[in-house]
Amino acid sequence: MEYVRNAWYVAGWSDDFNRTLKPLTILEQGVVCYRRESGEVVALEDRCPHRYLPLSKGRVLGDDVQCGYHGMTFGPDGRCVRVPGQDNLPSSAHVHRYPIQERHGIVWIWMGAPEKADPCEIFDMPEFDSNGWAVHFGDHLHIGSHYLNVAENLCDPAHVSFVHPTTLGNAASEDVPIRVVREGDVVVTSRWIRNAEPVGFFKAFGNFQGHVDRWHYYYLHPPCTSVIDFGSSSELGLDEEDRDQGMRIFALHFLTPVDATNTIDHWMHIRNAATNDDGAGDRMNELFRVAFAEDKEVLEAIQAEELKQPERRSVRIAIDRGPNMYRRIVSDMITAEKAILQTAVDEKPKA
Repeated sequence: MEYVRNAWYVAGWSDDFNRTLKPLTILEQGVVCYRRESGEVVALEDRCPHRYLPLSKGRVLGDDVQCGYHGMTFGPDGRCVRVPGQDNLPSSAHVHRYPIQERHGIVWIWMGAPEKADPCEIFDMPEFDSNGWAVHFGDHLHIGSHYLNVAENLCDPAHVSFVHPTTLGNAASEDVPIRVVREGDVVVTSRWIRNAEPVGFFKAFGNFQGHVDRWHYYYLHPPCTSVIDFGSSSELGLDEEDRDQGMRIFALHFLTPVDATNTIDHWMHIRNAATNDDGAGDRMNELFRVAFAEDKEVLEAIQAEELKQPERRSVRIAIDRGPNMYRRIVSDMITAEKAILQTAVDEKPKA
């Protein structure tokens, strides 16, 4: 399976990591994470080079990790620091260390070439630190589906009316056209539903009594970050650039591919309503869980059908313009990485 490797992926929330060993599988690679005594998160290859027992089966000793089979011990840089019963340390006795960055309560991991890990490329948005906005963490949702299918769902406003009819959508949006634009490598799909009944989510939290104008803006940042800007306003005719005047929520989805048929959706939200009420954030998350379980059911059923008949090609229709654009961008990113690797091989001096 091919992935974009030179990219930052979410390993988890900051609260997920402590002084115990936490195993993860990212891009089909075993990773073990823990915190050093200083608090820094370390991510190492989860395989002892001796007999290949996962290091996550061992234990943390100070800042080091001891293998649970024969006690070989590795420092936070991945180098072997001890082999019980012998003084010399084999030069091949090391494990890969993955670059880690921690921001806004999120732990990011770089799965590609370490020298290319630029912290400036980590996803960010001003609302993380802005007054008038509340950040609320959600779950790590396991979805038994290929990450490209999951990502397509996150640049597809058209499914909301049918998959989430009681939570995030309703029939009023079924025939509203979808706009698709590309901003650099970001795919933006959007639509406004004017003078319509509010959806269940905003009935529950916005206290809207009559019709509203509501919107969906899906920003898909390849390879695996999605921001869904959605909201409602009782002021009919609201200009698109004045969305902050309504109840506005950003649903953030950080997809971490596990393997060819499994993805972890790390989701959270940022809102401009009830910003000092954590209880409101918890209640919103409960409704999000209902909606995202609906997505999970659909995506896992699609994955099962794809595995039954992998040779069949799906029919594409007008609403697939955004997903098609996204897949082309990811394909181009993978092709560019492969070209760089091949150039490095070609330029390597021959023995």
